Amino acid sequence: MHIAWLGKKTPFCGNVTYSREITNALLDKGHRVSFLHFAQEQPDAVNWPECSEVSLPFLYKSQVYTIPTLKSSKVLMDSLRELKPNLVHASLTLSPLDFVLPEICEQLDIPLVATFHTPYARKGAKIKSGTQYLAYQLYAPFLANYDRTIVFSEMQRELLVKMAVPAPQVAVIPNGVDVQKYSPGPSQLKSEFDAERIFVYQGRIAPEKNVEALLKAWVQAKMGPDCKLLIVGDGPLRPALEPFYDSEYGILWLGFVADEQRRIEILRGADVFILPSLAEGLSLSLLEAMACGVACMATDVGADGEVLEEGCGVVLNPQRVRSELQTLLPLLRDHPDFTVRLGQKARARVLERYTLSRNIAQLEKLYEQVLQQRRFQFSRRA
Repeated sequence: MHIAWLGKKTPFCGNVTYSREITNALLDKGHRVSFLHFAQEQPDAVNWPECSEVSLPFLYKSQVYTIPTLKSSKVLMDSLRELKPNLVHASLTLSPLDFVLPEICEQLDIPLVATFHTPYARKGAKIKSGTQYLAYQLYAPFLANYDRTIVFSEMQRELLVKMAVPAPQVAVIPNGVDVQKYSPGPSQLKSEFDAERIFVYQGRIAPEKNVEALLKAWVQAKMGPDCKLLIVGDGPLRPALEPFYDSEYGILWLGFVADEQRRIEILRGADVFILPSLAEGLSLSLLEAMACGVACMATDVGADGEVLEEGCGVVLNPQRVRSELQTLLPLLRDHPDFTVRLGQKARARVLERYTLSRNIAQLEKLYEQVLQQRRFQFSRRA
């Protein structure tokens, strides 16, 4: 099968990781992949698939959204006409191009699948007052014109269906992790940072990630000189936070780590992974930490709380992150046996439900369903 994948390679974010992992896995399964993306520079991450590429012109690009040029839709259409793929899969980049893609594919008679990454809140949250809800409202009429839209949880599916996206066109396929690559293993992290216990946050330093609540809780918990909190990632709030939460409190800012092996080494050396987000889809960083056997704490937003249910991690109330962390951080510091057991259960949960191989098998099945449906429609027209 020839899949034209529309996504992005930079700047680094969950969408970028998703595109890289899925396209590599599809190639490994013997499919042909053509990658159309908003990148005219070298990607930050390594291990990108070797396949034909098309660079789409853009005016602006960030971790959150992309603004294409007026010519980008023509470049996209001409490229798809030349490539003649069996199917287009768009890992939606929050771009105006997302809205015209169904029309382009309809003109070319190519089936169209989307993965909708936009994060969302969960139980008890006032999602209707948030920008995430507005994004769902904005996208829903256009997603109704995609052959299939992939989301990460049943709650996300129900939200789109309530907004009039036909239920048969919304598929739940959770994110998956390469559990051979992301696995428990040796790490020199504790000797490197002279620490007995290491806690890690990995992700964007942005308002929706709620990192400041974690930092305040860490300082108030007085974790002691033998504990370190590593902040892995970059973002707009880093310059405002870093000067006030530094090594004096055992907080170390590592910035964006491009080397995947280094990120794996950090996770393998960590005792606890913390994700205090106010909104998420299904965090790949969380799944990667779980696959490495790390005890995890995450807020009950998006599908993250669902991942950690039944004792596979600690689920935080997104409305009380700071106070709950202030209480829980010392407990996890003082009970290493408990964190080891949590890490073992986390790894088992990923092996059961969130492997990359499981994800790809579901994706291949969805592709076949879409193509069969398109063939049936064609035969009826004929």
